[in-house]
Amino acid sequence: MNDLNQTAIQNPADLTSRVIEIDTLVVGAGQAGVAMSEHLTKLEVPHLVLERSRIAEAWRTGRWDSLVANGPAWHDRFPGMEFDGLDPDAFAHKDQVADYFEAYARKFNAPIRTGVEVKKVVRNADRPGFTVETSEGVIQALRVVSATGPFQKPVIPAIAPKDERITQIHSAAYYNPQQLGEGAVLVVGAGSSGVQIADELQRAGKTVYLSVGPHDRPPRSYRNRDFCWWLGVLGLWDAEAAVPGKEHVTIAVSGARGGHTVDFRQLAQQGITLVGLTRSFDNGVVRFQSDLAENLARGDENYLALLDAADAYIARNGLDLPEEPQARVRLPDPECVRNPILELNLEQANIRTIIWATGYSVDFNWLPSTALDANGKPRHQRGVSSEPGVYFLGLPWLSRRGSTFIWGVWHDAKHIADHIATQRKYQSYQDASQRQFKR
Repeated sequence: MNDLNQTAIQNPADLTSRVIEIDTLVVGAGQAGVAMSEHLTKLEVPHLVLERSRIAEAWRTGRWDSLVANGPAWHDRFPGMEFDGLDPDAFAHKDQVADYFEAYARKFNAPIRTGVEVKKVVRNADRPGFTVETSEGVIQALRVVSATGPFQKPVIPAIAPKDERITQIHSAAYYNPQQLGEGAVLVVGAGSSGVQIADELQRAGKTVYLSVGPHDRPPRSYRNRDFCWWLGVLGLWDAEAAVPGKEHVTIAVSGARGGHTVDFRQLAQQGITLVGLTRSFDNGVVRFQSDLAENLARGDENYLALLDAADAYIARNGLDLPEEPQARVRLPDPECVRNPILELNLEQANIRTIIWATGYSVDFNWLPSTALDANGKPRHQRGVSSEPGVYFLGLPWLSRRGSTFIWGVWHDAKHIADHIATQRKYQSYQDASQRQFKR
């Protein structure tokens, strides 16, 4: 297979003129695809990155208008470039993040082609590599890297009511309070997205009910250090396996309004009505689990455990960081916690909108089935698929806790690029041996 010159294709239309041959095809040009391209470029691996929309499109149009990164700018970036004109301790707006990735790709002239959708990847039967069907033609690739990330298909649970009087949207389709009609709002899901959306809606004058399930609740900062720093020095970002039973627990953290610790009792004092995990809908009535106090207590345990670990680290290393006793002061339980609401008549509560902040699922149906398990989930070890030549990047816990974060995906991409470079060396030896044998 001939290597494709990285500058040979100037626009997506060029893909239709002939069958393109390339060593490595990267699918997706978000943070994962850009990181992958940088490492492949450094290793001189001929490659092409295809993106069906624009670079970092999910940051521009797959998020609400006011969203900022949940980590400070010094942390939520690639090692090779800082945010231009942004205080390192500030939280980048979503458009600044998208601009950052575009600028980063330009820095090393990443071979990215936008407006091209990958439809199917099929392993070749009689020669190495894969035949890749795209919206602009066919590509032959020895290797394929899925850099599409974990946020592919918004999930609305099957319990969602079939009621045309209620507007229902996923958090991926929420942009600002102005898009919602009159009436109260039920936000289901109290991870970072649900909490920030509920807070924004209440501050805009909406009556808001927030359904709170199990969660982790780290401090935004403690003793003059951001929680991202604490998770780093305590080795928690590099944890290689989730705590059993906490693989899918959401994290409630926010960089909004300069960054602050998420405190559900404070949200209740502010005017948001907290309810437990949403259980069911029936004849216009929504029912909740009686687990609100328990969920808040477990979140408190997670919060205090990090404070304890931070205090121990400071003492162990003799650091001169200011004490913060106020961080351990807990607000009293509000009425909605002491006497939890277990059911609500939607009409009587004037709930006209439900926002489902209930996460995403993945869709890898375009890849060979041999790369997936029976549930359609990737089979891999640190991103190296069970199907030779296929790789995954940007997934939760790909190699560590930080794998879905901007800096984490960069390090995972380096591991995959090194694996590809090693395979190319073996392939070069094989090709040379075959040529010598034919003589």
